[in-house]
Amino acid sequence: MRISGLAALSTFAVVVALAASAGAQGGPPRLPDGKPDLQGVWDFRTLTPLQRPEDREALLTAEEAAEIEAKAVQAAVDADRPSEVRTEPLPVGGNVGGYNNFWFDRGAGVVDDRRTSLIVDPPDGRVPGARPGVSRQATEDGESKRPVRFRVGGIGSDGPEDRGLAERCLLGFNSGPPIVPAGYNQNIQVFQTSDHVVILNEMVHDARIVSLDGRAHLPDDLGQWMGSSRGHWDGDTLVVETRNFTDRTASFSPSVRSSIGTGTTLHLTERFSRLDADTLLYEFTVDDAASFTGPFTAALPMKRGGAPMFEYACHEGNYGMLNLLSGARAQENAEASQP
Repeated sequence: MRISGLAALSTFAVVVALAASAGAQGGPPRLPDGKPDLQGVWDFRTLTPLQRPEDREALLTAEEAAEIEAKAVQAAVDADRPSEVRTEPLPVGGNVGGYNNFWFDRGAGVVDDRRTSLIVDPPDGRVPGARPGVSRQATEDGESKRPVRFRVGGIGSDGPEDRGLAERCLLGFNSGPPIVPAGYNQNIQVFQTSDHVVILNEMVHDARIVSLDGRAHLPDDLGQWMGSSRGHWDGDTLVVETRNFTDRTASFSPSVRSSIGTGTTLHLTERFSRLDADTLLYEFTVDDAASFTGPFTAALPMKRGGAPMFEYACHEGNYGMLNLLSGARAQENAEASQP
């Protein structure tokens, strides 16, 4: 029997409540100030997509989850297996592909409760519709203009401003905020004191310093790439509210290659709850009435990482951008020299 969207949300709420109750019996580890200890490295990779596929119900059966996980394992094996023995070199200018599969880290399983989307509200598990006239961008769509607000790809190659924010090493493509799984480097590390929390992303080593001392947000006319974050405790849950994003970032990106709206109208709320020794529940709510027909909320259980994080070097900025732009100029010169 399939479970409806509303029932799935209720099921998810019960799972969270039970986990919180179980944790309360022994109590989460706490710092000297009595607050839950959220510190550590947390892994957020998962095979569960952000949005529910149109051919799925709200929850997977155990058999469907096993099938998805088995296909992911096989896809990883096949990715680096040549389909044929090449006797000819790749053509000059041909697509040689990106990273080989060794470097990807997409996850091996769906979320524990087998939801078919990370989005839990609205009940259909989808990002609400965009408002009429709201800016929408997509990689190489031939229509998008600067500033480029999506993370990967671009709208041209006249200059670095034509490329996505991750290609310019300004923001990681999965670091947010909000944090949405994608590709690789899917870890955060949390540091915590009584008056500050630091959220360090492995991707592009972006770090947000969240004050807990009640200070006001920045003035409305002062924007930042990752916004202005302020936190407070709601019981044992850390609540982080972020605003003051810039018009150079999206309100939200349904994928790394697309964007909707601008950060100037985004109000983001994130919640961090320690469910047990090895699980940190991360939830975020996008509230932007200027860009979307309604708010939406996603829930992502993060698992304790088994290794320390190392510094990530963004080679797109080290040499990739230079090669891309140099290649474009060489192509233009070659075309200009033709009779």
